[in-house]
Amino acid sequence: MKIVNWNCHGALRNKTEQLDKLNADIYIIQECEDPKLSTKKYRAWAGNYLWIGDNKNKGIGIFSKNNINIQKLDWNGSFKIEGLNSTSSLISWKTSDLKLFLPFSVNNTFTILAVWTKGKQGERFDYIGQVWKYLQIHRKDLHQKKTFIIGDFNSSQKWDKDKRADAWWNHSSVVEELSDIGFESLYHFKTNELQGQETKATYFHHKKRETPHHIDYVFCSKEMLSLLELDIKQYDDWIKISDHIPLVVTIGKK
Repeated sequence: MKIVNWNCHGALRNKTEQLDKLNADIYIIQECEDPKLSTKKYRAWAGNYLWIGDNKNKGIGIFSKNNINIQKLDWNGSFKIEGLNSTSSLISWKTSDLKLFLPFSVNNTFTILAVWTKGKQGERFDYIGQVWKYLQIHRKDLHQKKTFIIGDFNSSQKWDKDKRADAWWNHSSVVEELSDIGFESLYHFKTNELQGQETKATYFHHKKRETPHHIDYVFCSKEMLSLLELDIKQYDDWIKISDHIPLVVTIGKK
């Protein structure tokens, strides 16, 4: 089985032909429009799909071949930091408050949490902070075999700043928490590179080759690592249509 993750930078309806060349079984696409509210051609291409988003033009879409059964999982809950004499809204949150996370099952065999972290001006727990909050609610849901967390995290360890107030929920802290519940980054397992020192980028700021960053990840249950292959596609092949490069995960032998 082949899974592709890609932030398409919008207007997926105009980019499906390029995407089809990857011949994947499942496509996890960030920043794509809702097929239900788009063109007839795009709806036909989408076929069996899941989609969530606050904006009809920018959400997470899951698209699969007709022989692949994908089902959205109803993960909802809440969390509160106990022991504080405070009425602040910052110490409690619900799944529905967090952006954007889409858990789903594949053929009732694999579980995948699709991720596109969001942030806005002045928000305390933005981007990787959203993942940290999600983990506090859904550790038990994720702590299962054959589970993946895949997507655009908009985060890198090289952006961590230990003296900042958010050091306890920064990228390094989230990677540690994921390790505690049995997850490891597939890229870092395959390359033996350290977080924040990646030699292969997944995102190029303003599409410039001179501004590379590694901010898209595949985390998986550790027992799966030896069964997987990972391929990050080439800058020249994709940069005209997005600022992100697709990640291709192959389960089992090619």
